[in-house]
Amino acid sequence: MSQETKTIELPFDCQVMDSEPQEVSNPYTGQSCMLTPEATAVYDTLKGAEMFGLHSVTRKGLSWFRQYYPREYMILLD
Repeated sequence: MSQETKTIELPFDCQVMDSEPQEVSNPYTGQSCMLTPEATAVYDTLKGAEMFGLHSVTRKGLSWFRQYYPREYMILLD
């Protein structure tokens, strides 16, 4: 059975490096979850932006995760 894939617009310009889902862990709790390549790119970019104090990028990434990946947001970013 074919599953329809929906296209989700990324919140900012970021490079999608992976072609397969990746397991990502919360550095504070150790909990992990699988992220699509696009979600991994957004996660990596927002964590980098957080380190450099780029608050607008961080906020856009967090909002994007809350909207499209709420379960993963709760595990990784809340």
